[in-house]
Amino acid sequence: MSFERLGLSAALLRAIADQGYHEPTPIQQQAIPLILEGRDVLAGAQTGTGKTAAFTLPLLQRLQETSQGVARRRVRSLILTPTRELAAQVGESVRTYGRHLPVKAAMIYGGVSINPQIEKLRQGVDIVIATPGRLLDHLGQCSIDLSAVEILVLDEADRMLDMGFIRDIRRIMDRLPKKRQNLLFSATFSNEIRRLAADLLNSPQEIQAAARNVPADKISQVVWPIESRRKREMLSHRIGAENWRQVLVFTRTKHGADRLSKQLVQDGLAAAAIHGNKSQNARTRALADFKAGKIRVLVATDVAARGLDIDRLPHVVNYELPHVPEDYVHRIGRTARAGQSGHAVSLVCPEEMNQLGAIERMLKRRIDREVIPGYEAGRQAAQRPSGDRASGSRPSGDRPSGNGPSGDRPSQRPARRRRRARPSAATT
Repeated sequence: MSFERLGLSAALLRAIADQGYHEPTPIQQQAIPLILEGRDVLAGAQTGTGKTAAFTLPLLQRLQETSQGVARRRVRSLILTPTRELAAQVGESVRTYGRHLPVKAAMIYGGVSINPQIEKLRQGVDIVIATPGRLLDHLGQCSIDLSAVEILVLDEADRMLDMGFIRDIRRIMDRLPKKRQNLLFSATFSNEIRRLAADLLNSPQEIQAAARNVPADKISQVVWPIESRRKREMLSHRIGAENWRQVLVFTRTKHGADRLSKQLVQDGLAAAAIHGNKSQNARTRALADFKAGKIRVLVATDVAARGLDIDRLPHVVNYELPHVPEDYVHRIGRTARAGQSGHAVSLVCPEEMNQLGAIERMLKRRIDREVIPGYEAGRQAAQRPSGDRASGSRPSGDRPSGNGPSGDRPSQRPARRRRRARPSAATT
C-alpha cells in the first residue's frame, strides 16, 4: 500500500516524499483512515513502528480541512506526552510533515524558561505539544486557552500513567471542550489504560498494529554474563575492541548514569549522561552532540527510553536491566528504527537473573548468551582469597552506590556506612 491510497493531501504527500518514505507502516495503514474519518481511536503500537506519523499526518489534514472560517489562530489540537524528549520528537514530526501547510505549533515543557513559551502562545498557534506539568503551569497563569481544541492526542499513555500523571491528565481534560476527537496511543493496554479510555474516548475504534511487547525483527539481542563489579571494565573494553562509534547505554538511576559517564570519560571515551535531574538545555546539548558524533557514548535512564529518536543508532546496551520487563522493549527499540537493523546487548550479573527471566517470559524466548573471553563469571572470584568478597579492592571510582545491582549486598555493608539519598524526581 502507498501513502496516496490513504487519502492524504498533496501537501502531506509532498512532505512524506521529502523524507524518502514510500510505504506506510502497519499502524499508519490502520490509524490514518480512521482518524481522517473523525473517529476516536485506541491504538496499541510499540516504539519504532511509525506511530508518531500515524497521528501527526491525519491530524494535520483534519486541521487543514476545518481551517476555513476560523477567524483567528487558536489552539485546535493538543498532544500530551510524558517526557520532554518525546515532546521534542513529536514537535519535530509536526514541523516536518506540516512544512507545506500554514500551521503553527508550540512545544511546552519544563526544564526551560516559561516566558518564551508564553510569548509563542500569544502569537497564536494551531497545535500544542506539551507535558502535563508544564501545561498546568500555563493554565494556572492563564497563558493558554484550550476552549477551541478539536483533537486531543495522548501519546505513550501507559508511560504517563506509570509516571503518575493521571490526576494531571484529568485536570487538563476538564478544561477541554466536551465535543472533540480523541486519540490514545499506548504500548500496553493495562486495566488503568482501559479505564482512562472509557472516560476519554467516544465509541473508539481499537487497533493493534503488532504483537505486544515484541521487539523489532531486525534487532539482534544478546546477553553478556558478567560480575557486577566488572561491568564498567567490560563495557569500555568492548566499545574499544568492537570500535563502536555510537552507543546508547541505559542505567536504572540518575546517580548511576552520572557515575558511569564519568568513568567512561576516565577510560578515554567521549561520554555524557541525560536524565530527569539534568536541565533541558543540558539534555538537548548532549543529545545533539551524540547525534553529531561528538559524543561516542550516551548514558541515559528510562526517561529517554521512549523519547529518543536517533536515525541509524547501531548499538543499545542495558548496563543494568530494568525493573519492569516492558521497559526492556522500549529501551532496545531505540535501535532498528524505520526498517534499519540494530544490536542490543545486556550486561547481566548473577543478581539480575530473576529480571532476565521475567524479560524472557514476556518475550516468550530465550535471549542468546555470549561469554566474553576474560570476563567469565567467577573468574576473578576464583583468583581472590576466600572471604575477600566484601573487602577486596575495586577499580578506582567503581564502588557500588547501592542504587544498582552489585555483589555488595546491604547485609554485607559496614554498619557505619550510610545509605545515599536518591535524587528527587524531576518534573517535566
